[in-house]
Amino acid sequence: MRFNKHFNLEGLHAPFSASQSHWLRYDDDKVMETYRNKKAAEMGTRLHQWAKDTIDLRIKQPRSNKTIYAYVNDAIGYGMDTEVVLYYSDRFFGTADAISFKRNVLRIHDLKTGKTPVHMEQLEVYAALFCLEYRVNPADIQIELRIYQNDTIIYHEPTVEDIVPIMDKIVHLNKLLEKIDSEEV
Repeated sequence: MRFNKHFNLEGLHAPFSASQSHWLRYDDDKVMETYRNKKAAEMGTRLHQWAKDTIDLRIKQPRSNKTIYAYVNDAIGYGMDTEVVLYYSDRFFGTADAISFKRNVLRIHDLKTGKTPVHMEQLEVYAALFCLEYRVNPADIQIELRIYQNDTIIYHEPTVEDIVPIMDKIVHLNKLLEKIDSEEV
C-alpha cells in the first residue's frame, strides 16, 4: 500500500489526536471549550512571537493601557533582552520573556495572554535561576518582577528571603535527582 503523504502536518499534533484520546468521552460543550482553549494558546504563542520581534527591532508602540503595548514599550525602554534561557542544570531551567541586569538591578517581565490568574512565583524562580547561573548574591542586587496581563501590570520586588529558599530548593533537588540518575547507570 502506498500511504498518502501529509508533509504539511509532519511534526504537528491534532487538537484531537489518537494519542490523547480522552476527547472520546467529551460532550459537545467540552469539545468546544477544549478547542477554544487550544486556539487561545496558539494565539498566545503568536502574540509572544510578535512581542519578541517588536522588542528586538525596538519598535515602540502607541501609548495605551493594552497589556501587550505596555509590555513591549517597557521592555524597549529598559533595554531588555527577550526569550532568555536561564539555566542551572538540565533539570532546572526556564525562559524569561524579557530580562535585563544593569547597575545591579535585575528586571524580569512576563507577558501573560490567558485569562487565568497567574502567580509571581514563576518570576521568582527565574530570578533564582539567574542568581545561580551568574553567581549573583540576591542580597547584593535589587530585583523587580512584573507580570503583564489583562491590561494590568503587577509589580513585585522580592526580598532575599523570597529568592534564597528557591535557590536552595533548586540546588537540593538537583543533587537529589543527580543521585537517582547515578544509581540508574
